Amino acid sequence: MSNRNNQANKQAARERLRAERERQAKKEKVRRQLTVGGAIVAVLAVAGGIGVLVANSGGGDDGGGAAAAAGDSKVWAKAAKAELVKPANTSGAKGTTLVVGKPNAKNTLELFEDPRCPGCANFEQNVGETVRKDVKAGKYKAHFHLATFLDANLKGTGSKNALSALGASLNVSPDAFLSYKEALYSKEYHPDEMGPDKFADDSYLIKVADTVPALKGNAAFQKAVKKGTYDRWALEMSDEFNSHADVKNTPTVKLNGTVLGAEGSTGSKVAPSTPEQFTSMVDKAEKS
Repeated sequence: MSNRNNQANKQAARERLRAERERQAKKEKVRRQLTVGGAIVAVLAVAGGIGVLVANSGGGDDGGGAAAAAGDSKVWAKAAKAELVKPANTSGAKGTTLVVGKPNAKNTLELFEDPRCPGCANFEQNVGETVRKDVKAGKYKAHFHLATFLDANLKGTGSKNALSALGASLNVSPDAFLSYKEALYSKEYHPDEMGPDKFADDSYLIKVADTVPALKGNAAFQKAVKKGTYDRWALEMSDEFNSHADVKNTPTVKLNGTVLGAEGSTGSKVAPSTPEQFTSMVDKAEKS
């Protein structure tokens, strides 16, 4: 190899290193505090856990009033006025009560999440398997509250679009929903909050769904995603999330109304980041 090629390779390596450092610096800046259009998202690290703090001015993302929140998104402005189609395996007047597990389970675990939330992905990757095992064993039933506020804070429509697709998976079965949620939050498929809004792309959501046996090649599921069958439902779910004024960050995890987690610097509790921490907190809350 010539000296000229050696110099070129060294220069290319330096450029790659510089670009990576700049990317990490920008990412860390956003993780500390990202302000967009009057909405603040702060990403907190406590005991290895990551959470997204929600402190929206002007009432925050309005969910069902998505025409104003989405701004230039004609699709979601139209969805806000569309007929509501509720997925199977939901209850309540608007289908916003989403509970998975044995109905007679004595305890209820509530999870407050946003599809684009990096902290929610971290929780799923580390604690999700424990939650699914506990739900299957009947230790508690899981009540999900799903948000879309990060679309306003990070720009885009990925949270709403992914939530709509989760509705389509729930219409297939609760197990399909849990497996699809796991896939969306996985290291392989969950998008970097600083990167492209991949969840806004239906084809990407279907690609992720093809990793779930119950959804792979499922024509009804794919049709629902492409048509936006559950778009209005996604907005209603966002409204339901917003009704919980005491929830200040995602993920927030409660057992029988008791918030689980370590105290964060803002006073809000940050969800446990390991199966051991989670199980210990669940057991303590169950006895209280």
